[in-house]
Amino acid sequence: MDLTNNIVINSYSIAILIVIGIQSLRQDDKGTLRFKLYMLMLQVTIMLLIVDILSRFDGNVGTFYPVINHIGNFLIFLLNPILPSLWLLYVFCEIFKDIDNLKRLFYPLVAIDFIHAFMVILSQFYGWFYYIDSNNIYYRGPFYWFTSLITIVMILISLILILINHKKIEKKHFLSLILFVAIQSMGIILQLTFYGISIMLNCVVLSLLIVFLNIQNSSLYNDFLTGVNNRKKLEIYLKDKINSCNENKTFSAIMIDLNNFKSINDNFGHGVGDHALQISAEILKNCIRTNDFIGRYGGDEFVIILDISDIKDLEEIVYRINHSAEIYNESSSDPFTISFSMGYAVYNYHAKMMIDEFLKQIDILMYENKHASKN
Repeated sequence: MDLTNNIVINSYSIAILIVIGIQSLRQDDKGTLRFKLYMLMLQVTIMLLIVDILSRFDGNVGTFYPVINHIGNFLIFLLNPILPSLWLLYVFCEIFKDIDNLKRLFYPLVAIDFIHAFMVILSQFYGWFYYIDSNNIYYRGPFYWFTSLITIVMILISLILILINHKKIEKKHFLSLILFVAIQSMGIILQLTFYGISIMLNCVVLSLLIVFLNIQNSSLYNDFLTGVNNRKKLEIYLKDKINSCNENKTFSAIMIDLNNFKSINDNFGHGVGDHALQISAEILKNCIRTNDFIGRYGGDEFVIILDISDIKDLEEIVYRINHSAEIYNESSSDPFTISFSMGYAVYNYHAKMMIDEFLKQIDILMYENKHASKN
């Protein structure tokens, strides 16, 4: 690939990443670790695309071309393992959502990157990874494969993590993660097989676009911790249900509060509290149909919306939720028990309640249920 084509393709790739970055900044989950890791991948990829252009002044002789070529190739090798390291952290975060375990992975990756950086520096003297002759022509060194091996191993580890933990990942997210690995693998194979072809970074851009469309962009309406819908999506969905219901077709809602959540946090820490919320969300999801709606209202409160217009059918769902929590507690080794307080009602079409009024109604019923349980 000549310099002109490289500049054109990389410039288009950078423009795509900038657009993705601008769109990402409009989301509500900017404080989450997953968002920060994704934005870091965007930034590092843009940096690598710029550096890749600098490393393509191969064979051009003159005052500045050899200097640019040396700087470009040095930086491209130096930064090479950072992107797969960030990807591995992103996958780990997507699967486990556990910051403490993520820290254990972070330090070994930093150590690997530092060792690689040290070898890149030594390679400037010994030509291990590459060398540039007096005619400003780039050649692969005898250990060129080592820097590629680091990327391949990290991508393989991420693939293994994705496959082993596929049940913990949403189907749409799972396919996006697999596609990222597949596209990257294809880019690495082509770049290693055909000397002079540089498309690996452009494959990264395509992969990041897929991840944005199917994972990052969907987080606009997702609660990152529990994986259910967030409050914004809840209000949109509830508004649509109210507007579309009629005298013959209405719906129901359940407001659910996790009992003793504060004591779980106080006694066992916020990590265990987060785990309790995740377990609660799973119990609730398993008690409803796939076309029913569940959202996190805030803190330890959830709301379920169902296409049910009969109070007896609604009470059966409430019983199922309580029974599922009891079954979980019997087999769980967690230091806490799961129980819920619930307020529920069938939406009264004739009352013409607005969103806030209906939510307030089931919220009051929930606190009555909580108070009755304590007594």
